[in-house]
Amino acid sequence: MKRHLSVPSSLGAALALAAAVVVGQVASAQTPLNIEKAKITIAGTSNVHDYTATTADARVTRVQIAATAAGPEFWEEVQKPGGLEAFDLSIAADTLKSTKDGLDKNMYKALKTKEHAQITFSLKRMEGTAGDLKAIGTLQIAGVEREVTLPLKTVRKGSNLSVSGELDVLMTDYGIAPPKAMLGMVKADPKIKITFEVLLGVLTT
Repeated sequence: MKRHLSVPSSLGAALALAAAVVVGQVASAQTPLNIEKAKITIAGTSNVHDYTATTADARVTRVQIAATAAGPEFWEEVQKPGGLEAFDLSIAADTLKSTKDGLDKNMYKALKTKEHAQITFSLKRMEGTAGDLKAIGTLQIAGVEREVTLPLKTVRKGSNLSVSGELDVLMTDYGIAPPKAMLGMVKADPKIKITFEVLLGVLTT
């Protein structure tokens, strides 16, 4: 008999944090952005086994880029303070996919996807310099909002921009108790790690 450990909305929380770097599916008319490639991985541990969940699905619902961000120095200007004036992102919680049978169903239940189908992130400000940035904003998961700081590493790759990073997240920060199974014999570590790399491009007309 297989034993399955439920790993709830911490995965969604991590995903939403990691997904804050995906600026690509909706953008301003002056600078339409495109996601060339994306990989987001959530990893955690328990006293029995490790687990992962992945997705590349995200939707930018609002973005506003400063007028100074144009021309050949576009990516450099976007990364300066004030270069990205507004950014809201939404993720369908049920796009999270794990590597363990039976995990997804328990995860969606913990995320309350019927009541809160979307995980959202709203940027407040960017700090740092090109190559070493922090995205500070509000993350909402299952109706709970928290301010988060997402460290970002950026590298120019030709005409594109690679954005990557990793972050540790606690389930308890979003009111989620670390899950247990087998009468408490199987226990999940409350900390999970998000790693991500997204390649962004600019659409041309």
